[in-house]
Amino acid sequence: MKTAMDDKAVDRALARIAHEIIERNKGIDGLVILGIPTRGHLLAQRIASKIGEIEGTSPPVGAVDATLYRDDLGMKKDQPPLKAMDIPIDIDGKVVVMVDDVLYTGRTIRAAMNALMDFGRPRAIQLAALVDRGHRELPIKADYIGKNIPTSMKEGVKVHLKETDGVNEVVVEPAAEIK
Repeated sequence: MKTAMDDKAVDRALARIAHEIIERNKGIDGLVILGIPTRGHLLAQRIASKIGEIEGTSPPVGAVDATLYRDDLGMKKDQPPLKAMDIPIDIDGKVVVMVDDVLYTGRTIRAAMNALMDFGRPRAIQLAALVDRGHRELPIKADYIGKNIPTSMKEGVKVHLKETDGVNEVVVEPAAEIK
């Protein structure tokens, strides 16, 4: 196991992402931040909090669960549990920033966009990922990236957050060890 980001690196990456979101959108009017549970939602809350520190007010933050929209749902022996779907405001005409912990094949993001469309028609969807590890199977690209961590197909990337794991870090380990 190799630590790719420690606590300070995670915090710096989230602060940079928050600044980039504000800059690209010329403020936060009409902005909604939605995380993909579990860790993407926690990261979305942190990013919204950092935006609040900078702008004096935080954008609405919620969660979009992509589970039922996954293209591999019927292929898995054990079905994944449903997670929280929390869209706090009407997203029609808004800029939605979706947040995930690790961007890999792009399939989770595609599923999350499909789920989001059941709730309205945003003006734009942007993507923030703490880690982009490459190996895309779909033409999906993050607008905001905390860190690019090139990996082999024999490796996995795991994000640990204080809220769920007691520590903030990103580790790269052999794929067989990723749960």
